Amino acid sequence: MSSSGDEAAVGGPCAVHLPRGNRTMLSRSAAADLPRVGRFPAVQAGQPEVERITPAPPAGLLAYRGPTACAAAGITYRQLDYWARTGLLEPSVRTAYPAGAQRLYSFRDVLILKIVKRLLDAGVSLQNIRVAVAHLQSAEVVDLAGLTLMSDGATVYECTTPQQVVDLLKGGQGMFGIAVGAVAQELEAVLGRLHAERTDTGETLVGHDPADELAQRRNRAV
Repeated sequence: MSSSGDEAAVGGPCAVHLPRGNRTMLSRSAAADLPRVGRFPAVQAGQPEVERITPAPPAGLLAYRGPTACAAAGITYRQLDYWARTGLLEPSVRTAYPAGAQRLYSFRDVLILKIVKRLLDAGVSLQNIRVAVAHLQSAEVVDLAGLTLMSDGATVYECTTPQQVVDLLKGGQGMFGIAVGAVAQELEAVLGRLHAERTDTGETLVGHDPADELAQRRNRAV
C-alpha cells in the first residue's frame, strides 16, 4: 500500500543544510555567451520544399494535470491530493480553487513531486521534506540542474559541487543522493510521452508513446 506521506515520523530538528562554499551562479553575462541554437538556411529557388514542423512550446508554457503528474512522479492520486491539501506542494500553475477546477502542475512541480517520493521512500521525515520542498521551490531553475541532495535519513543536505558530496561521504554515515539534474532529464523523457496543456491557449498536447503506437499497429493487424 502506498503511503501518502502523512504516516512519516516527525522527529529531530528539521533542517536543510545549505553549504555555500564554492557555490557558483550562472551570471547574465555568462548566459549571454552560451551558444545559440543554429537555424537551417532558407530554402533556395529550385530546391525541394522542406517539411514544416511545428515547434514545441517552451517548457514554461506547459502544464500537467493531476493524473499526468502522478504517472510521471510515480505517486498515487491520494498522495498528490493530500500533499496539495496540506500545503506540502500545491500546483503553481492552477490550484483546485474555485471548486471543480483542474489542478495544473508545472515541470518544476512534477520534478519536486518525484524528489519528495524518493525522500519518503528513503525514510526522511515529512518535517524535513517540507523544508527541502520550500528550498527547491525558491531556487533558480538554472541552479537545480547542478544540485545534488544528500541525506542520511534524518537530515537533507544540499551539495552544489562534487567535493561537497565527497566530504559528506567521508563522514562514514550511510548516505543516499539524488542528482536533481539526472532526475529532471528522466522526467523530461517521461512527460514527452504524456499529455500536457498549454498555459497560454489551454490547448491539450497529446504525448507520443511508442508503446501505444505499437499496440495500435497490432490491433490493426488482427
